[in-house]
Amino acid sequence: MKKTPELPAAFADLGVETRFLQALAKMQFQEPTDIQKGMIPPALTGRDVMGQARTGTGKTAAFALPVLQQLDPAGGVQALCLVPTRELAIQVAGEVTRFAEFTRLHVAAIYGGQRVATQLHHLGRKPHFVVGTPGRVMDFMSRRALDVSSVRHVILDEVDRMLDIGFRDDIQWILQRVTQRHQTIFTSATIEDDIKHLANRYATDPMEVNVSRDELTVDSVEQYYITVDPWDKFRLLSLFLKQEDYPTCIIFCNTRHAARKLAKKLHDAGVSAREIHGDLVQRKRDQVMDWFRKHRIRVLVATDLASRGIDISAITHIINYDIPADSEGYVHRIGRTARMGAKGIAVTLTTREEGKQLTAIESLINKQILPRQIEGFTASGPPRDAGPPPALPPQRVSRLQAPVFSEAGGSTERKLPPKTLGSRFRPSRRRRL
Repeated sequence: MKKTPELPAAFADLGVETRFLQALAKMQFQEPTDIQKGMIPPALTGRDVMGQARTGTGKTAAFALPVLQQLDPAGGVQALCLVPTRELAIQVAGEVTRFAEFTRLHVAAIYGGQRVATQLHHLGRKPHFVVGTPGRVMDFMSRRALDVSSVRHVILDEVDRMLDIGFRDDIQWILQRVTQRHQTIFTSATIEDDIKHLANRYATDPMEVNVSRDELTVDSVEQYYITVDPWDKFRLLSLFLKQEDYPTCIIFCNTRHAARKLAKKLHDAGVSAREIHGDLVQRKRDQVMDWFRKHRIRVLVATDLASRGIDISAITHIINYDIPADSEGYVHRIGRTARMGAKGIAVTLTTREEGKQLTAIESLINKQILPRQIEGFTASGPPRDAGPPPALPPQRVSRLQAPVFSEAGGSTERKLPPKTLGSRFRPSRRRRL
């Protein structure tokens, strides 16, 4: 007879009901994290909350459990959660669904890239909790396919990221149309002034829960940098992957083209790698993420699209093939490893010209990133074909521009004939009668 897992008493002490404790036990939740301890009790009372915590600390459970506990199974859409990316919408909806397994509550995810008809079908099943990206939520609200008149809980997850990528106007458009009195919950890795202004406008005396202690990076992540010339990055990466034991690894590039090119080179070299970026259709992106979760591929080559929205606890290595364009991007990237207290390694490939960017990152995280050497790798110098720039081909000189040598030995430049409008524009000659 299969033994029933013991209910996590620590979550019961926070006020979580048995029907959700059963789901937490099945998901092997035992002790709540700091953000869960800080947010669940006030959120259960219906108070507006603004939670700040590092990535990988369990913010989804911190807002989902108290909101789910307040929903009425007999009602319509009562909770609306906005997230910045498609991947995060899928992830959050999946996690909320697992929390609600032992209830009659239904969850739906709506996001761009998937067929509208499919998502309309999901909304037609009358979900209680809707997770979506701002653009698709606006679209369905405009179509009157998503009715927010009964929404009593609004969650803005990863709100700093949503503002970074330009969703401010979309968020305000949506919040202005949630007219019924409701609870508002903000979660973010960082809370800047623009987030506070948004909270002051659309929330009522929000309780601020900050458990990040101003530490923007995870202590359990070992962080290194390796100096390499731009043309030698792939050789270095290949040696690193051969020598390192990595169950799962994410390699970040700054552009879609770079991610596509690197994934192909790794695949051709025999590495189990696939790419994920904004150019992939949603079906392909979902397939790649499913392969990665099931360990059918070991390496995910990604753009910053994946720096948020990937919550896979088994990711052990993060490699910055390109140093991120801004320092906060570095924090979000390495936050994909060392989830929920696990260990992780982050390695950044840095060229000699990128020393200032590396220093800026160290200043932000208030920690020194250590140098690292790879066995068998030495700087190879410029590639063989990178010599001086080739000479330009000789210019052809027309006879009209060629110099004319005088009898005195000097040369004078031949004068060009005056420009004319051409025969098309000459006045027609009158025929003499």
